[in-house]
Amino acid sequence: MPSKRREIRVGVLSDTHGLLRPEALAFLRGSDHILHAGDIGGAGILAQLAELAPVTAVRGNNDDEPWAASIAESRRITLGGAVFHLLHDRAQLDLDPDAEGIHVVVSGHSHRPLLERRGGVLYLNPGSAGRRRFRLPVSVAEVRVAADGTVHAHLVELDVGAPRR
Repeated sequence: MPSKRREIRVGVLSDTHGLLRPEALAFLRGSDHILHAGDIGGAGILAQLAELAPVTAVRGNNDDEPWAASIAESRRITLGGAVFHLLHDRAQLDLDPDAEGIHVVVSGHSHRPLLERRGGVLYLNPGSAGRRRFRLPVSVAEVRVAADGTVHAHLVELDVGAPRR
């Protein structure tokens, strides 16, 4: 008897810059897979995330130390029947996601959370889960892939206190 696919939960973060906040870890707990869209800031961040779930990460423009040399600048992964394309800077996207059968493009870099659908593709930037930049929120995202491959995502602002003036 074939096994029935279940919904999967994908935790998404970016731009930790060496700071993995407890609020981000709490949010990611229970994920089936974690995606990190670069500017990781240290191998220890990936090790901590891997304690929660399998991790797929890409190298960001600030991940220029030897520990990051083996991390790709872009990755494609299928989770629950949905195809994800992961890169740090969306401006460097050099393919047509719709034509390539990609369902979700995940990027970081700007520190600005973004969730928009264009055609059949969902574009997701979880914002920055690390140090606050300017007055931007500290945020992460969740993608749920239903048993039928349907993708639903939402952004979550982490409660880490008010920005400094």
